[in-house]
Amino acid sequence: MKKIILKTEYPWYTGDEYIEVNDEIANEFENFSKEEHRYKEKVRYHKAFYSLDEDNGISKSILFVSESPDELYEKKLTNQELYKAISMLSELQSKRIYAYYFQNMSMTQIAEIEGVTKMAVSKSIKAGLKNIEKFLKLGFTKR
Repeated sequence: MKKIILKTEYPWYTGDEYIEVNDEIANEFENFSKEEHRYKEKVRYHKAFYSLDEDNGISKSILFVSESPDELYEKKLTNQELYKAISMLSELQSKRIYAYYFQNMSMTQIAEIEGVTKMAVSKSIKAGLKNIEKFLKLGFTKR
């Protein structure tokens, strides 16, 4: 019979609790620890920290999925409608929306450049988005 420390085998144990197990079970715990250490060393050596099964973007960047001509055409029409809707906004709203969404500027940066408060920029962008939504729903951008 061997004693094992439960804290080393089960992370949720906080105290040093010992338990006596027969030799066969103790050997299995040892083998498992060695296999886990070997696996971690293999991952470290090969720098294989990512898995294609995980949703961390690696599989998306590896796989190239070409879009069908229909999808490309639909995307083009959608972009045209969106740009037309933005062009129907006031000059101030369209500039702020363009800076925020297309140039990735923060509302604070836009406010500093224009010499206004961040709240004014935020309200303007929200109002602009509502107007774009109205334009797209009502079909003002259609020819």
